[in-house]
Formats: sequence, structure tokens, C-alpha cells
Amino acid sequence: MAQEQIDSKEISRRDLLQGGLRNLCLLGVGGAAGLLIGRSRAQATVWQIDPYTCISCGNCASYCVMEESAVKCVHAFAMCGYCDLCTGFLEPEPDAINKGAENELCPTGAIKREFVEDPYYQYTIDEKLCNGCGKCVKGCNAFGNGSLFLQVRHDRCLNCNQCSIAAACPSQSFRRVPADQPYIIKEAYHAG
Repeated sequence: MAQEQIDSKEISRRDLLQGGLRNLCLLGVGGAAGLLIGRSRAQATVWQIDPYTCISCGNCASYCVMEESAVKCVHAFAMCGYCDLCTGFLEPEPDAINKGAENELCPTGAIKREFVEDPYYQYTIDEKLCNGCGKCVKGCNAFGNGSLFLQVRHDRCLNCNQCSIAAACPSQSFRRVPADQPYIIKEAYHAG
């Protein structure tokens, strides 16, 4: 009786090959599903600059694969002091306190200065003129309140998986964020 149970449990060569093929197919289907899930997760994120770690090095203006960089300066108006002499707009250490165009920090004239009331001015960014150089951001962070910062504008970005700006970023400020929340907005009080 014991010998009959052992004989019935023997596996034929055909059964072994069929079982192995079945397992191999299941493994292939599982691997393909994992690959698709991985790709869908990668497509559900976009590149963005962390404004709290960005050092405004200027690489965003020159390393983007686009002819015109997808990185633009944005302004957190809630943080702005509406200064008469904005260090993001004017040279930080001008020879004379002169509000002439020759003293503007932005090389493309993308920052527009508008009178609000004496002695306050509002500064806005003309994104069409902005090249993402970060000079205004550097001036605002060094001598002002940090209300100017750089962001990848997703209406311009190709969303390539190998961002050349991210690879060139010395402060590693580029990171992947959820595509449904593509912007990191700078706030007045950041618990860092």
C-alpha cells in the first residue's frame, strides 16, 4: 500500500515541464505588471525646484533642453514687503541709490516695478521675459525677505525623465513631486 502511494506521487517529465512553464508564464505576467505600475508611477510625478534649498546658481537658465528655459521666477506676494528699494529688482550694492534701468538686477528686464502708495512698490514678473537666471532670487534672498523664487513652469516643461537642469543642480534642489500638485509654494513661515 505504501509503495502505491509513492508511485502515484511520482511526477512525470511532462508534468514537471508543464508546471515549470506555467510558473514561468505567471512570473512573466507579474514582471510585466510591475513594470507597468512602475512606469505609471514615474509618469505621475514631475520635476520641481525646492525653493528652500535652491541657491540660485544660474544653471536653470542654461541647462534646460528647451531653447527658452522652463524655469521662471515667481513671486510670493504674501511674503513681500513692497519695498521702495527691492534688492531683487535693483543691484544689491549700487554706486548710488538710483532707480534707473541701468541699476536693475534682472538682465532681461522681466521684473516690473509698479507704484502702490508712498513709499510702497509692487514687483511683478513678466514670465515671457524671464530666463530663469535667478539673479533676482539671489538678491532677494541675500538682502530681502526671500519672496522671489524659481519654479519649473509645467506649461513649458517637456517633463523629460532625465532633466538636464536637475543633473547640473549643485544644491540638488530638483525633486520629483506629484503631477497633481506640481508646484512647491514658498510660505512666509516655513518650518524647515
